[in-house]
Amino acid sequence: MKKTTPVSRSGRFKGAPAAAVAQFTESISFDRRLWRQDIAGSMAHATMLREADLLTRQELRAIIEGLDAIGQAIKAGRFRWKPEFEDVHMNIETALTDRVPAGAKLHTGRSRNDQVALDMRLWLREETLGLGHELRMLQHALVELGARNLDVLMPGYTHLQRAQPVYLAHHLLAYVEMLERDRQRLQESLARLNVCPLGSGALAGSTLPLDRGLVANLLGFVDARGRPCLTQNSMDAVSDRDYVVEYCGIAALLAVHLSRLAEDLVLWSSAEFSFIKIADAYTTGSSLMPQKKNPDIAELMRGKSARVIGNLMALLTLLKGLPMTYNRDLQEDKERLFDTSDTVRACVRICAAMLWNTSINRKACLAAVGDPALLATDVLDYLVRKGQPFRRAHHAVGALVALAETLGKSFNQLTLAEFRCVEKRFAPDVLKVFDVQRAMSRREMTGAPGPKEVRKQLARWRKLLG
Repeated sequence: MKKTTPVSRSGRFKGAPAAAVAQFTESISFDRRLWRQDIAGSMAHATMLREADLLTRQELRAIIEGLDAIGQAIKAGRFRWKPEFEDVHMNIETALTDRVPAGAKLHTGRSRNDQVALDMRLWLREETLGLGHELRMLQHALVELGARNLDVLMPGYTHLQRAQPVYLAHHLLAYVEMLERDRQRLQESLARLNVCPLGSGALAGSTLPLDRGLVANLLGFVDARGRPCLTQNSMDAVSDRDYVVEYCGIAALLAVHLSRLAEDLVLWSSAEFSFIKIADAYTTGSSLMPQKKNPDIAELMRGKSARVIGNLMALLTLLKGLPMTYNRDLQEDKERLFDTSDTVRACVRICAAMLWNTSINRKACLAAVGDPALLATDVLDYLVRKGQPFRRAHHAVGALVALAETLGKSFNQLTLAEFRCVEKRFAPDVLKVFDVQRAMSRREMTGAPGPKEVRKQLARWRKLLG
């Protein structure tokens, strides 16, 4: 087997780079994960070169077989990655050229600038589709936790203070809606991501008869009607990282949503709330206090949002001062992107698994939702239906709450006389307002937390999620 020197060094240079430079500039330590995409792109490019009569049939067959063998070696862990060849592209191309003389022709009409842009788009397309599927699984876990506890009421909170009663399922469905917006953003980003840059060269295309449409078709860069989707400006094609920023932006917002869900789970699992019990397999203990059962999974989800947000900020800062077109700074995009995707996908998967292993403490939820002050707004609505202007009704109910506190009573323990001393419109039926089930039955408009609407929304989501 013929041994070659690093092909990333052209005849312009008289010697190899200094060892410190080679170490500083290498990216193989992290971009090797693009190997599948790099091989797929190279196979498509070689096929196109054959169609352009720039390779013979024998050369194409040898290149495809050589690339396939390299792929098998990488998959089996037998491939030796060499830092002196800098990146995934040169490692694979050099290994191919060592095996197949025609491998030296593979880079015809191609630059590492458009090659890496292609690999990144291929890789991110798979990640986007994978994350979208995993979001569906998390939504399913939330919907089913709500459906299993359809009759459980709990306080809804504003400012972390008890506000009004809601069904647990309604609270969980709020997160399903948030995650759906994340999933939709991912889906919508595919149209901008699924565009083929290969053929743009270093920045100015090629004088060779390259068929960019053929490569796009071979690699699935097509629209809904099967037409090839190609970048329209060679300079933009090699310098564009908008699709990376867009994915990381979507992921950052998703991480924020997961962090908010995690915060609810942490609170609900505390002794002060005790609304839920997370299975032992998804909690940890204390190195000192033997009684502790900590919601570490949820806490780590909450904490990992910071690194995802930080990756987005790093990418925006990386790009903000770059001139056209490709600059080596862009090598720094990969670690931020890879870390973001790995982090959010891991969080989504573990969160879904944890929710399937979470049970509801119905007794604690019932005790909390039994607070009659949660129905103060219903008392206000009672006065509005009696003809009282909203602002005056609001003032009256506030005065009643203050009166109950002064008398050391619960809101619903006030007598009719005490109600009427504040507002004459109160009648004996006011005490019926404190029946929480009756109160919930009135909440039936679209999006409300009433029992009929909650069942309707659960059914809708079960149908959507299949």
